[in-house]
Amino acid sequence: MAEHWYKQAVVYCVEVDSFQDSDGDGIGDLRGLAGRLDYIARLGATCLWLNPIHPSPLKDDGYDVTDYYAIDPRLGTLGDFADLLRLAADRGLRVIMDLVVNHTSDQHPWFTSAVSDPDSPYRDWYVWSDKEPDDRRQGMVFPGEQDETWTYSRKAGAWYYHRFYDCEPDLDIANPRVREEIKRITGFWAQLGVSGFRLDAAPFVIELTRPDQPDPPEDWNFLTELREHLSWIRGDAVILAEANAKPERLPEFFGDAAGSGDRMHMLFDFQLNARLLLALARGDAGPVRDVLRDSPGIPSSAQWATFLRLHDEADLSQLDDQERQDVFAAFGPDPDMQLYDRGIRRRFAPMLGGDQARLRLSYALLLALRGTPVLRYGEEIGMGEDLRLHGRDAIRTPMQWSAHRGGGFSTAPSQANASRLIRQGPFGYKHVNVTDQRRDPDSLLTFLEHAIRMLRECPEVGEGGASCLTDGAIPPSVLVHRADSRSGSMLFLHNLAPTPVTLTLDPAPATGPDFGEVFSDHPYDDPTPDFADLPLGPYGFRWIRLKRHSG
Repeated sequence: MAEHWYKQAVVYCVEVDSFQDSDGDGIGDLRGLAGRLDYIARLGATCLWLNPIHPSPLKDDGYDVTDYYAIDPRLGTLGDFADLLRLAADRGLRVIMDLVVNHTSDQHPWFTSAVSDPDSPYRDWYVWSDKEPDDRRQGMVFPGEQDETWTYSRKAGAWYYHRFYDCEPDLDIANPRVREEIKRITGFWAQLGVSGFRLDAAPFVIELTRPDQPDPPEDWNFLTELREHLSWIRGDAVILAEANAKPERLPEFFGDAAGSGDRMHMLFDFQLNARLLLALARGDAGPVRDVLRDSPGIPSSAQWATFLRLHDEADLSQLDDQERQDVFAAFGPDPDMQLYDRGIRRRFAPMLGGDQARLRLSYALLLALRGTPVLRYGEEIGMGEDLRLHGRDAIRTPMQWSAHRGGGFSTAPSQANASRLIRQGPFGYKHVNVTDQRRDPDSLLTFLEHAIRMLRECPEVGEGGASCLTDGAIPPSVLVHRADSRSGSMLFLHNLAPTPVTLTLDPAPATGPDFGEVFSDHPYDDPTPDFADLPLGPYGFRWIRLKRHSG
């Protein structure tokens, strides 16, 4: 159904200024992105997620917005954006965009007005304190880079609150005019044709922060209001929320206690991501089995968004100390690879040492797990990071299209983002690029294109859950799970270890006339396997159709 399109989607995340430069100024732009839509469609993506594209002083990579109703001139014009939406629709691609409304830039006209005059109509759009708050140094998101969450403004003669950097003052969600303005922003872009939004920092958006309240109350009703407003304007639009919260809190983001599903359509599954990284680090499928078993129930209309790497650090904050150290040791042993004492600032391919078999296994598992997969630009070719860049910028380098000068990203000699192109080492653009992998039938790009096509033939993944099988002789390194839906039943086997294994499922799953293997790491001798003797190669995987339901 159109209103549930997101359940069968594959989301491709792009930073416009790092994807394709069309005019040689060294900065990626909307026209450049439009010229690469055929590539994204061929990969198999069905939804394009744009990181912030609004005007910004770029003190926080565009998450410090100065105008919610405009396009950053570096990236193009509103006309260029309209063209992008039209061209994307022609290729069956939906477009969603970042909605960053927990805070604005301190250069936003609302805030400059608020600090200039206590009687400004925008003064109460932000959170203020007349005296120094006792909780001034609590609740920081960026420890080590951020010293406080309350900053004194000499011009305003008061303290303002900022959950993030001091250049990003928080909006006061308790103000009805702020709520209406946020809804107006979503309506504006929905009317232009976007299919939804990724809601940045959702837990902080609903905080009713006041001075000396380190644990502020939350207004969940605003999420309901926002969804109702967006649905009224465009019935098939979705909100994908970023909420890295404790498991017991996650159902609240989807809907109220009655299970109505009246809030967020989708939620990033940070719990699954952290456990998946732990499982890969240990070569033990147990952490993934645990999180799939313990995941809270969600409304039938809701969906998880699954991923290996997003645009920020790989966040390990919800692992315990030993688990976190195990992941650090495997994927980020150098302190310079770590960030905020909780995450890893590396791309996924170098985290695995570029091991192609392990990369294929990881992406096959990602696609097979319940939910909607999200791919970050460049993942499909195994791009690397540049640890010389500050913080999260290490993984925000330009897309590597070819081995030609400028990597096919830009003809600029060394301007803006063009200067950040990875030139040296095994992950430099001369060794890792789209053109070379397009010519190689055994490349990671070719593999992912095929894997996503196979996912399209397995609607059970998006429609159903993921129930793990544990009965029989199953080695610890192997995850065996099945997806069941009205379309049919699939069985998935993934071996997280570098050694071959043989397993037994007892009792054997029931099968139908369509029984047989549909996808695997290499051809196995038993396309209709015997569940009493199932081989899996090193980092091997097998997708097996058990039965298909007619009608």
